[in-house]
This record gives sequence, C-alpha cells and structure tokens, in this order.
Amino acid sequence: MNWFDGLLAPIMTVVAWIMVQFHALFTTLGLNPESGAAWALSIVGLVVVIRILLIPLFFKQIKASRGMQMLAPEMQAIQKKYKGKTDPASREAMSRETMELYRKHGTNPFASCLPILLQSPIFFALFRVLYQLPQIAAGDIKPIGPMSAELAAQAEAATIFGAPLSGTFMQAGDNWHIRVVTVVLIIAMSATTFLTQRQLTMKNMPPAALQGPMAQQQKVLLYVLPLVFAFSGVNFPIGVLIYWTTTNLWSMGQQFYTIRRMPAPGSEAERAMKERKARRAAARGITIEETPASTAVIEEKPRSGQRQQPKRKDRAKGAVRPAESSGSASGGPTGGKPAAKPATGAASTAGESGDDAGPAASTPAPRKPKK
Repeated sequence: MNWFDGLLAPIMTVVAWIMVQFHALFTTLGLNPESGAAWALSIVGLVVVIRILLIPLFFKQIKASRGMQMLAPEMQAIQKKYKGKTDPASREAMSRETMELYRKHGTNPFASCLPILLQSPIFFALFRVLYQLPQIAAGDIKPIGPMSAELAAQAEAATIFGAPLSGTFMQAGDNWHIRVVTVVLIIAMSATTFLTQRQLTMKNMPPAALQGPMAQQQKVLLYVLPLVFAFSGVNFPIGVLIYWTTTNLWSMGQQFYTIRRMPAPGSEAERAMKERKARRAAARGITIEETPASTAVIEEKPRSGQRQQPKRKDRAKGAVRPAESSGSASGGPTGGKPAAKPATGAASTAGESGDDAGPAASTPAPRKPKK
C-alpha cells in the first residue's frame, strides 16, 4: 500500500461499506449479484448518501455565491481604485479592503467551492476501490472493509453493455464495448458539468454581477471545466464516470429547484418567478401591482402623523364669529342658544357710523328662563 492509499484508507473503507450495503439491498430485491445493474445502482446509492450529507454545505454554497454576486459592484470599485498601481503598499491595501468587504458581507469566494472540495476525497477513494477490485478478487491485497474477495470478484465480473465497471478508455485494448461506454459517459459528464455551471452563472446572477474580471473568469471556467473533465475522463474507470455523471445530475436538479424557488435578486430567474406568479394571479382574477410596499408606507405616514392645524383667534373659545355678531345685533338668538355678548368695539364702531344696528347691538338678547 502506497502513502496515497494509506491516506485515503478510512474514506475507501466507508465508500466500500456503502456500496456493499446497497448491493445487498438490490440483491434482496431480486437483482443478480454479478449484474452490472446491481453494482451501478450501488454507485448511484453512494451518490445519494454523499449528496444528502452535503445538503447543509450546499446551502452555504448558495449563500456564498449570492454574497459574491451582491458585492460585485463594490469589488469593481476597489479594483478600479487600485487599477494600474503595482507597488507593494497598494497591493496590500487592495487585499485589505477586499478582505474587509468579504467580512462585511459575510461571504468568502472559497465557500462556494466547499461541496466540490469535500467530494474530491470521495471521488479518489472510489477511483482506488474500483482500480483495486481485480487485485482484491485475486487475493493479492487484503479486502477493503466489507469488500471481500468474493464481492470484489462479483463487482469485477459485472458489466454494463459489455464493459466492466473497472474498465477505462486508455486500457480498453480491443474491447470496443469499453470505448463506446466510456465515450458516452464522458460526453454525459462534460455536458452535465457545463449545464450545471451555466444554470448557476447565467440564470441566477444579476446583470451587474456579470461584469468585471471575476465574471469573465467564471465564463472562462464555464467552458474550460467540461474540457478538462473530457480529457481527464479517458483515465477514469466506468464506475467513477457513473458516479460523476450522477453527481452532476443531482447538482443540476438541486440547483434548478433552489433557483426556481429562491432566485438571486435582480437575476433572470427572479424575473421568471415574478412572471409565473403574475400568470397564476391573472388566472385567478387577481392583479399584482409592482409598486413596492415601502412606497405605500411612505405615502401613509404623512396622513397618520399629520399634526393638528392651529385655530384662528376669532374661532377660539369665547370669541364671536362675524355672522353670530350680526345675528345678535338683530336681536335673535343663534341656533336656539343664548347669544354671545357682542364685542364692545364693534358696537361703538357701528354707533359712530350711524348704522341702525348700533342701538340694537348695545342691548343684550334676553335669556330664556330655565325650566
């Protein structure tokens, strides 16, 4: 055993144990223990278990990706600020401001890579388990966990369309079954990798996040990663290609559900979600207004918090309105109530002007007796 296998030994044991348990399950359900379907489905079961365990990290990845999208304009401002400055002080200041920006938004560019990084040891462990199946079956090396010599012989004999699970394109020889199956799986693996990355970067990113150096790097990786997997896939066993293709399909479905339900603000996916909600509302006869709720609140605040207007002096308590003064000058009560006493200044002014109402205004109206 080399140092690499010694480092991966615990993970290889876990991978072998999960595969053996699923193989026993599918054998109980009636599949042939030596069939390729039983062992291929065991690898699919391994993917399901690993991806369920990685669900919390997947949500952290989504959060980190959205954080990077939201801080893209501020990142561009920092890069523009230090553009053309190559001195050590400017480089250090730019790095310091960038790290402060990450801390402020609670994100990290490496957080979005956690699921891939944590799957890498499992990927290599499965690679080594499948690679060592012939040696375990022959008794040249000791079993890996529950993967006994008998089970290893069954897995080695299992084929998919005539190609063994441990077969690779480079070691196919004259077996054209291996070449055809590996080429089909390599194309499927590269295509699902491309579609998964495109779905995440193009449909779930706002227009502002699609600009700048970081966005250009993501666009480059969108096309480079599938090519890397295509060229490296010729060295992968068929079982590893099944594992990676199944993982990509899981990621694509998981991202599709997340993007459809919780799209990033300002992205194409968010606009599509609003259109779907509008169509469903229109089918029920409901009209959805695009006016934000904050606008309505702002418009209501002046009415709810409006202060009471001050009264004029002539409307204050004890003052007499002009109409009431005229009514009392004619000698009649106003509105069935005792008339207020006339203003002295008004009566004297009327008397000096020779108005007929002057003498009457000086005589107060009689009060009604109390019952």
